[in-house]
Amino acid sequence: VQLQASGGGLVQAGGSLRLSCAASGRTFSDHAMGWFRQAPGKERELVAAINWSGTSRYYADPVKGRFTISRDNAKNTMYLQINSLKPEDTAVYYCAARRGGYGSTREYEYDYWGQGTQVTVSS
Repeated sequence: VQLQASGGGLVQAGGSLRLSCAASGRTFSDHAMGWFRQAPGKERELVAAINWSGTSRYYADPVKGRFTISRDNAKNTMYLQINSLKPEDTAVYYCAARRGGYGSTREYEYDYWGQGTQVTVSS
């Protein structure tokens, strides 16, 4: 699976962004998907994950209530709606795919990675 993340940008605190991850190459619906982020000087962390059908979702505690992960299997695309942005959300956001359809919180269990899109939140 080839993944292309997009939608990042520079926004003010309190604003919103919608990230997209377009997939190609293999059957998108055979894969669970996740959004990770890496802030400067920090390790990459999982922020949200979704299973193959979209019926099961996971959110990391810092983003619960503000981030919404979704997918459209007909369009081979995953999304991350980010609301109420905070300066601490500043990071490069990566999308990732995991074979088998069921999500994971473990980074090493993801098989394919996109190139990342920068999100910068000004205070």
